[in-house]
Amino acid sequence: MKLSGREAARHIAAPDPTATGTLIYGQDAMRVALKRQDLVVNLIGPHGEAEMQLERLTAAELRKDPAMLADAIKAQGFFPGPRAALLEDARDGDAKTVAAALADWQPGDAHVVVTAGPLTARSALRKLFEGHATAFALGVYNDPPSREELEADLHKAGLADVAPQAMADLAALSRQLDPGDLRQTIEKLALYKLTDATAVTSDDIAACAPATTEAALDDVLNAVAEARTAEIGPLMQKLAGQGIQPVTLCIGATRHFRTLHAASCDPGGPGAGIAKARPPVFGPRREAMQRQAQGWGRPKLEQALQLLTDTDLQLRSAGQRAPQMALVERALIRLAMLATARR
Repeated sequence: MKLSGREAARHIAAPDPTATGTLIYGQDAMRVALKRQDLVVNLIGPHGEAEMQLERLTAAELRKDPAMLADAIKAQGFFPGPRAALLEDARDGDAKTVAAALADWQPGDAHVVVTAGPLTARSALRKLFEGHATAFALGVYNDPPSREELEADLHKAGLADVAPQAMADLAALSRQLDPGDLRQTIEKLALYKLTDATAVTSDDIAACAPATTEAALDDVLNAVAEARTAEIGPLMQKLAGQGIQPVTLCIGATRHFRTLHAASCDPGGPGAGIAKARPPVFGPRREAMQRQAQGWGRPKLEQALQLLTDTDLQLRSAGQRAPQMALVERALIRLAMLATARR
């Protein structure tokens, strides 16, 4: 039986004890592994593996001894309770062996969990599980998690009270992080709020979000936009030490000021404009950019974009001999000075 969307989420959260098996496949091995991990835990419990309720097999082992899967399904552990037999990295060539094991499955046998890479619609494994009356197949795609999936992850981490804006910020963050980093961020957030009974806020999300090169770049751009000229030099030395290229810095500055310009031109005001920004801006950075857009105003922002365009052209000029990082630093200092002349 083929599962998708909410059906897949419900099956993973509460597996049918009478089901024969589940195939989980997809391009991203991390996403597949996380789904498999959740399913196995919900099948046998958090301590099931320690209590020997889980049998692990690889497809390479199964090819050497095709009887291993059938034996794992029938094997009895030392402790009572549901069991699972996990076959990892399966391919279409393993379909006949898996089909034979499923055909011999009886109530009380271990639930068969099979993981695989990307499978086409003609895949023998997919056809086996999608056409089976008591087995399930679910594809894992490189899409950001749905709101229901985020809420389930938060609830599992003990974070039931999340402010609406914080949920929106977490959804925006989920589109930037890979699944493993997102799960670690939620776990970090749970520890951060361990003794705090108040609702999760945008500030909490920002405090627990992974530090990135973009965050370091934001520091220097905020210093420029807020006319903190004395901070520009040290911050640029830090970025240079991290290997950030001058052109990358110029592109980042242009993107930042374009966002401010779009926000200042929005009929609903800078706040509405920042809310429409793509990629989304959240947490304290959103509030800072809203203040910057209000302070600069459209005319000054247009001057800033012209300055950055000229600098970008200089950086890309074949005849340019001046040190590129010095050119960018000079441009940023000029922008900061332009900020002090606003209105």
